[in-house]
Order: sequence, then C-alpha cells, then structure tokens
Amino acid sequence: MVVSTPLLSSIPTVASNAKVAPIARFAPVARFSPVASIKKKSLTEAMEMLPVTHNLYMDDVELSTDMGFDADRFSISWSRIQPTGKLKDGINQEGVNYYNDLLYALIANGKTPFVTLYHVDRPQPLAEEYGGFLDSRMVDDFKDFCDVCFEKFGDKVTYWMTLNEPYTYVDLCYSQGLMAPARCSCWQNLKCLGGDSSTEPYIVGHHLLLAHSAAVDLYNTKYKAKQNGQIGIALNSPWFVPMSDSEKDKKAASRAMDFMVGWFEEPLVTGQYPESMQELVGDRLPKFAGEESKKLKGSYDFIGINYYMSQFAGDMADAEITTPPKQTHRC
Repeated sequence: MVVSTPLLSSIPTVASNAKVAPIARFAPVARFSPVASIKKKSLTEAMEMLPVTHNLYMDDVELSTDMGFDADRFSISWSRIQPTGKLKDGINQEGVNYYNDLLYALIANGKTPFVTLYHVDRPQPLAEEYGGFLDSRMVDDFKDFCDVCFEKFGDKVTYWMTLNEPYTYVDLCYSQGLMAPARCSCWQNLKCLGGDSSTEPYIVGHHLLLAHSAAVDLYNTKYKAKQNGQIGIALNSPWFVPMSDSEKDKKAASRAMDFMVGWFEEPLVTGQYPESMQELVGDRLPKFAGEESKKLKGSYDFIGINYYMSQFAGDMADAEITTPPKQTHRC
C-alpha cells in the first residue's frame, strides 16, 4: 500500500516509453458568469444562465488571440451531438453547427484545435439503459459517436484525444463517488448512490481503454489517410518521490506510478496492465482478450500528460491500516 503527501518542490514529469505531448491550458471556449454572481442566484436561475454562454465563444477566441495563444483545446459534448447517445436516433444538427463554427473561428484566428472526445459527460439515456461505462455496450456506442465526429469535424482537426484523464474519471466517479454518477462503497462515502469501490473502478477503466482502442482503430482505418491527423489520449499523473532511500519506499513510489499513469499508459504500450496491478488487484482486474490486447498496443500517435503536482510516497506495510466498517445498510 502507498501513502502520499504533497511535495512542493518541482519534479520533472514521468518519463515513459511513449511519446509525450504537452497539453497546454487555454482560454475556455465558452464564458460563464463569474462564480460570485452565480452564488447569489438560486440553482434554477444559475442553470438558466448556462445555455446562453455558447453564444459568447467568439469573445473567448478573440481574447485568446489577444493573449497570443496559437492553439486551443476543447471537448466535444457527446450529448450535444447525440442527445440519446445512440447513432440510430440521429444527430443534433445545431450541435454539429456549433462545433463547426467554433473550429472555423479558431482556424481563422491562426489556432490549432486539440479536440477531446470524452470528458466525463456521457449521455444520461445510456446510463439509464445499461449503466454507461460499467457495461461493455458503451464501447460500441462511443465508437459510433466518434465516427460522427471524425466525419463532421475531421477536415478541420489535426489532433484528437479520445479520453481526458480516465484515472480521474474512475477515481472520482466510481471509487470516491464525488462526481456523477457518484458511485462508491458506503464505507467510502455515505452519500454515494450505490456501487463498489473495490471493483467498479477497474471495470469502468477497462471499458474506457477498450473504447479508446476502438476509436483509434476506426480513425486509423477509415479517416487518417484522407484527413492526415493524429490521435492519442490525455492522461494525468503526479510524480511520486520515495519518502526515504529505503527499497520499500522506492517500490511504493513505483507502485503509485503504476496505479495512476501506468494503469492507462501501460496497456497502450504493452497491451497489458502493469504487473503490480495484476498482482495486487488479482481477479478484480479484468483481463484483455488476445485481440483486445493487440489493438491496444501502440494505439496512439501521442500521449498527453496533464501534470499538476509532485508527491511523496511511502510503504505502509508496517503501518496501522484501518479496516473499513462493515456495510450495515444500503447506499
């Protein structure tokens, strides 16, 4: 087990076998009202303000141009393109028009678009039908959504990212239950809406990786030759430094890296999960079938790293570990 604490000194980001592309932070594509003004309003009033913000994207393009930015990273909302999440139900042309207008505006102002296809905003009907990324059916529906995006926007997009920070998604949404769909074990968070922190993060993470490889395979086989773009993924990880020079703490730091960036980077490089995860998680960690592993290996033109901080990591083998309380009621 690993315990970590913030490290304030600057440590280089993790090196890997993959090519790493920096992910820059740019002005938002839509301007929201200041937080202070929203806090003064009711939730209903605040929510009513949000739909009109997409009309202000040109203001943000102009502001970022004035600041000297030459690129812009944004995410496409799946629900805005396919409200039900299903290709058979058609697409929302107004959503397609919005992103086309945004892309044309960025290019006209000398900016290179970096487009993310999934940023924690699954269509609600898919969650209600089969639980979203808890079910493998999400892989095919995500692939269909990506197909629409590649077809409608690919002539204007050179850099695609399939997923944004899958580790953050599985941790906050299915382990700690702090973000929608707020699933976790009751001992983790009494406000969770059901779930199992010991299994669901690994199931969701597995399906996210399969969705990534499906989207990359689709782009490479159907669009890349004519659109001449690149496709990758955006991961996140701190850099872990051993709390001491002991071998135990060095191994703890290595495990911490495996369970954060390695969880989603290692399968892209080798087609398998890190050995430490396979050993420690055991049967709770899904396995890739032969063809799945083959498609995952090398499924990237670049890997982006969102880097926020560094942390110390130490071994907890000899530390007192608190046993989670028994679950005596349903979430």
